[in-house]
Amino acid sequence: MALSYGLFICLLLWGGTELCCSEPFWQGGTPRVVVKCLEAQLVVTVSKDLFGTRKLIRTADLTLGPEHCEPLVSMDTDDVVRFEVGLHDCGNSLQVTEDALVYSTFLLHKPHPVGNLSILRTTQAMVPITCRFPRKGNVSSHAILPTWVPFRTTVFSEEKLVFSLYLMEENWSSKKRSPTFQLGDVAHLQAEVHTGSHVPLRLFVDHCVATPTPNRNSSPYHTIVDFHGCLVDGLYEASSAFKAPRPGPGTLQFTVDVFHFANDSRNTIYITCHLKVTPADQVPDQLNKACSFSKSSNSWSPVEGTADICHCCNKGSCGIPGRSRRLVGQWRKSASRSRRHVTEEADVTVGPLIFLGKTGYHDVEESTSSLTSVMLGLGLAMVVSLTLATIVLGLAKWRQAAFHTVM
Repeated sequence: MALSYGLFICLLLWGGTELCCSEPFWQGGTPRVVVKCLEAQLVVTVSKDLFGTRKLIRTADLTLGPEHCEPLVSMDTDDVVRFEVGLHDCGNSLQVTEDALVYSTFLLHKPHPVGNLSILRTTQAMVPITCRFPRKGNVSSHAILPTWVPFRTTVFSEEKLVFSLYLMEENWSSKKRSPTFQLGDVAHLQAEVHTGSHVPLRLFVDHCVATPTPNRNSSPYHTIVDFHGCLVDGLYEASSAFKAPRPGPGTLQFTVDVFHFANDSRNTIYITCHLKVTPADQVPDQLNKACSFSKSSNSWSPVEGTADICHCCNKGSCGIPGRSRRLVGQWRKSASRSRRHVTEEADVTVGPLIFLGKTGYHDVEESTSSLTSVMLGLGLAMVVSLTLATIVLGLAKWRQAAFHTVM
């Protein structure tokens, strides 16, 4: 029997783990993918009957994570495939939220033709996997030993900043539950810094880049924010902009029109932003700003501060004379060159954003083409039927007229 409807939808759309992976995949009372999040290790057990069709997948067609880690060696008689990797291995991404450490990766089934055949009997599928560890409390199975910590170390720990980047609902009231978008939608993003006992700080988005994988230096890429806070995506036939006013000094919200990379078969996008903070009472300047482009006025405007701090967005050399637009490959150097101007900074990634436009439009085209063919066939059948009816009626009238003439 075919894969259950819920699992099929999850695999087809590559939905978030909150939708698909919070519980094991089940089919006919048997789990298909089971994930165990250990203290420092991720264990994934996959049934070879992954799709519930009794057609077993091959072990060589399964990999884990962006670095395509291979499973443990198993016998051909085994009915499961097992992965055991470190939480930081295989290109797993880490996101720090207010109350949890979130490790994200995915299980990839990519079938290959067997021998000299050029056909495939199973489909490619990607299953997102997430491990969440609470930041408050002990996540280890070992006992907590009482230790004395110097006062200086305690103060440093209290002043450690935590940066976050979230997808939000359209009304900004809560985090977005589903990462899926249609082409033409607008993604609402919220950057935050949690200061703890730190002095009041103001958050800025210094630089943002979108890539099809969690690796911010991968290709292709698209720059969303550049030049120390210029939302340059708003220049490219988009309504992308920072939201003003801010909800608070430690929060910055902005929108991005959803897009996909041309000539790239993947329908996922990861957005990596370099976030930084300054003292809340520091006046925004060319190095610390949040500027949006308005097509109606053909000008840049800041969330706060004077309009002149955004003039450099047109030149692309904000705060650094003679420096042209920086490349993704120079991320680390460019993002850290102004470290002396800020209290703290960090790189944060959100994703995957999953857009449905590619497959959706293709399906619409196919269904439209099929509907057109059916309508044409029905039209031709109707014309032929009417023609035959006319001929038969004409012959009947002719025979009747001939019969009367003979009489």
